[in-house]
Amino acid sequence: MRRTLTTTFLAVTAAVALTACTASGQQDEEFISAEENTTSARTPAGADDGDDEIEVTLVDAENKQVGTAWVEDDDGAVQVEVAAGGLPPGFHGFHFHTVGECAADSADPTDPAKVGDFLSAGGHVGGDMSDHGAHPGDLPSLLVDSSGSVDVTVRTDGVTVEELLDDDGTALMIHADRDNFAHVPERYAPSGPDEQTLKTGDAGDRIVCGVLAQ
Repeated sequence: MRRTLTTTFLAVTAAVALTACTASGQQDEEFISAEENTTSARTPAGADDGDDEIEVTLVDAENKQVGTAWVEDDDGAVQVEVAAGGLPPGFHGFHFHTVGECAADSADPTDPAKVGDFLSAGGHVGGDMSDHGAHPGDLPSLLVDSSGSVDVTVRTDGVTVEELLDDDGTALMIHADRDNFAHVPERYAPSGPDEQTLKTGDAGDRIVCGVLAQ
């Protein structure tokens, strides 16, 4: 929404500039300037210098690109901007996973008997440190609108960019289902959340993946 509004504003500005100009040479110059500004308006937030930003291609299980994410340091924390389309509407679990490998129909590195889309990315970053909802790699859920699109920026201080860019990299994952963050009140489950819920928040299958690497 941020980029769309900016681009529309610049398009109107360009039209006004063209109307106001009298010499054809001036018109061409103003038009080129407006086009250049429109292009820069599509640059994600915080990407002015581009030196430290990581661009992540997001793909589905058929290796089709469905979007892009931009990851950068934000005063020692991590800022993630996501722009994607063609996704099922609704809330979707969103996490950093431990291995920068997005392979369809792949084995879980910790349990090779388990095979599925993007299991090559391993579990959540910091999944062995705490229950889900408090993993360093946990991120806010993504809300995909009725058109199948999402454009959102989130920030976390649970992990650093340096940690994400370790030897085997990290994967940015979108899941099929909403994430309950292991919040299951006792009135629904007297014994509390089960092992799977505490591990993943019941976010379901992995449907979109992107690699962060050096």
